[in-house]
Amino acid sequence: MLILPQRRWGILSGMPLRRVTSVLAVALAAGALAACGASEGDGDARAGTATTSAADRSARTAKLAAAPAALRDNAEGADTLSGEGEDALHARLDKLHGHPVVVNVWASWCGPCRAEFPFFADAVVEHGDKVAFVGIDFEDDRESADRFLDEIPPGFASIFDPQGDATRSLGGGRVMPTTFFLDRDGEVAYTKFGGYPDAAALEADIRRHALGAA
Repeated sequence: MLILPQRRWGILSGMPLRRVTSVLAVALAAGALAACGASEGDGDARAGTATTSAADRSARTAKLAAAPAALRDNAEGADTLSGEGEDALHARLDKLHGHPVVVNVWASWCGPCRAEFPFFADAVVEHGDKVAFVGIDFEDDRESADRFLDEIPPGFASIFDPQGDATRSLGGGRVMPTTFFLDRDGEVAYTKFGGYPDAAALEADIRRHALGAA
């Protein structure tokens, strides 16, 4: 988990936030990957690697074929930056009214984001016909973000948020990564600060806060 300093300013230097946090991310990435690594089992050992296989994409497509139109439309543009800023985020969320939504805030400079992305890719395959998944790329460089998505595709489309306004509109912007669970009325029902240590923890939160399962 990265706890961010005041937006866009570094300690003593006045440098942009992403430059400061990129230094921190290098140091934290190895620890985050180790925590989510082979000691937790074969599934978690894949953290930080591209895991969306052709079979995964085929399974996701097959499930979406029977999904509500809003979820099918939301899945378009998966693994890309699709829209920019607060207005684009809320336009997308408005179209998902009536469906639970999981919003993951990430950035290419965030080591824990790299560790948890494969868990989200699996969750999209499993639950994408019932739950909408949306990403927000927080205070990032677009070229770096595009490379990150090519390397570790999460299975959902993301809003590019270079100024952080979209993230802050949901109550985020101080801890990376952050995941918001929105109910069918579009209200934030639960916020997870920090990265998921394994796929089971994410699955439990999806079942509890998106699907309403005990």
